[in-house]
Amino acid sequence: MGSATREALASSRTALAGSIGTIDLATGESLFKAGRVVGASSQLLSALADPSASPAAKVTLVKAVFSATTTSQALDLLGSVVAERWSNHGDLLAGIEDLGLRATAISAPSDVSIEAELFAFGTAVSSDAELELALASKLGLPTAKAGLVEKLLAGKVSPQTLTIVRHLVQQPRGRRIGELLRHAAAVVADQAGTSIATITSAGALAPAQLDRLTTSLSARYGRQLSINLVIDPALVGGVRVQIGDDVIDGSIATRLADLRLQLAR
Repeated sequence: MGSATREALASSRTALAGSIGTIDLATGESLFKAGRVVGASSQLLSALADPSASPAAKVTLVKAVFSATTTSQALDLLGSVVAERWSNHGDLLAGIEDLGLRATAISAPSDVSIEAELFAFGTAVSSDAELELALASKLGLPTAKAGLVEKLLAGKVSPQTLTIVRHLVQQPRGRRIGELLRHAAAVVADQAGTSIATITSAGALAPAQLDRLTTSLSARYGRQLSINLVIDPALVGGVRVQIGDDVIDGSIATRLADLRLQLAR
């Protein structure tokens, strides 16, 4: 990520923070839809990502294109995104998606865990090769993928999670479905001031064990953690923890593999 994009993301998120009290799901949906429209038009994308164009001209263009189909709040946020300077075209699309994810997360009731719903869906997809292919195939129509998501998830997850997944399968931008869901969950967690810890163990952990591990990890990373649990008997024993790009592997399977390497030298 270039320095221009880092600064643009920070500014866009600041603009979002100023509207937190009034954001609804329609705002997130509008941002996602606008991002797909921009991504589908190379001419519009080039105009909005052009570093030589004035911010005012880009905001005017956004209003001309989206004022009739976008909520006023989403239109203002979209204007704040395009007014910034982004390192490349792809980063601009990622910035619009980032705000869409955060706005959608903000609109969720306090008792809804979007991260957990995304994780559960990701687990279901990874265990069904046919479903994964249907959602990831480049030959499939975006609208057909959105329809499949609607059929699978409507009434089973929150409207916020459904909105997010429906968008992701329509605009993957070269990412696999598992990566899409993990990234979206991480952004949603970050908006809530938490991080996601995926804990993999050979068997179920006792509640007391999980509480101790969660407390220790939260203290280590300086923030609350949203926990995803995975059971993998291949680990034999111990646990493997992943938080972002950090991996803490205390599994017996890994220790045995390391021992075999040492003995083979």
